[in-house]
Amino acid sequence: MDGPTEWNGLEIGYDVPAAPGMAEAEIVTPALCLDLDALERNLAAMQARADAAGLTLRPHAKTHRSADVGRLQVAAGAVGLCCQTLSEAEALARGGLTDLLVTNEVRGPRRAARAARLAQRIRLGVCVDDTAGVAELAAAGLGTDAVLDVYVEIEVGNLRCGVPPGAPAAAPAEAVAAAPGLRLAGLQAYHGKAQHIRDPAERRAAIDAAAGAVRETLAALEAAGLPCPVVGGAGTGSWPYEAAAGLWTELQCGSYAFMDADYAAVPDETGAGPAFEHALFVLAEVMSVPAPGRAVCDAGLKALAMDSGPPRIMDREGLAWRGASDEHGILDDPGETLAVGDRLRLIPGHCDPTCNLHDWYVGLRDGRVEALWPVTARGKGF
Repeated sequence: MDGPTEWNGLEIGYDVPAAPGMAEAEIVTPALCLDLDALERNLAAMQARADAAGLTLRPHAKTHRSADVGRLQVAAGAVGLCCQTLSEAEALARGGLTDLLVTNEVRGPRRAARAARLAQRIRLGVCVDDTAGVAELAAAGLGTDAVLDVYVEIEVGNLRCGVPPGAPAAAPAEAVAAAPGLRLAGLQAYHGKAQHIRDPAERRAAIDAAAGAVRETLAALEAAGLPCPVVGGAGTGSWPYEAAAGLWTELQCGSYAFMDADYAAVPDETGAGPAFEHALFVLAEVMSVPAPGRAVCDAGLKALAMDSGPPRIMDREGLAWRGASDEHGILDDPGETLAVGDRLRLIPGHCDPTCNLHDWYVGLRDGRVEALWPVTARGKGF
């Protein structure tokens, strides 16, 4: 390898895959890479769309788990970030993010105590879907100056967490409003299953049904004399429909920043292709050509999540992904175009779990490494 063998006291190829200033060809593979120009365009485009719709943008950090990417999103105009776990929020807070919403229930006394501690340092929101969860959060904050923003999560078609919409949602909302140290911040109304519905009309119908649930719940809260400053939700695949509904106030899109192969297969609301660019890829190297028409690269199941299908091979016509094992990706190469040492850019099928497989992002611009960022909250699922 030409160039430095160490960077900031870390050994290239042992502690880190690359260092700023290196050429792309020098990166140790497999490596999680970012096209920084595409990333910046994606961030600006989504922020502009939210601004044009008159909505705030709180991007979901479960996509990237990166304090560095999160700071870029806030600098572009985001009000803060979403997280999916409390440990993810704790890690991003250590990375300098100061306005975080855990779009998930935070249950149990130990987690509630952690939330109360974190809320003394940053603005923190969490979700509830029953009154017992409210009691846990309130008890954890007693005797502290912590103030938690609490959102009542309602079921809008996701069939996951969430209290039924309408009158049932008023009970936890009333409990929050009455509890010391808790502030009723609004509703969480995210329809995750709608994000990947391929047909735009079916996707619109799913969000129309979710809007009905939100409308019914807002009426119940109003009847109970309860405020609802924020209605949060929406994702990369559905946000135009939530924006058009006139009920949601905050968008929580995440994958737009990177765009994986599965999201790229979801037509936008007009039926056209995706509105954002691929900014994330796993750089892999051909390690073997064991037989005519078959090549093997060094990115397998430990480098790429396969739950949403195999990766897409960028800019190499005629190649097909045959399968993967832990450390190997098997490629069909009928034209016998690949040789040992060739580099491939692989667009993951699902960016979120792919990012969680790596320690570092290698940021590229004009063919050279510009930045090396840790995956700040890697493994923070607790």
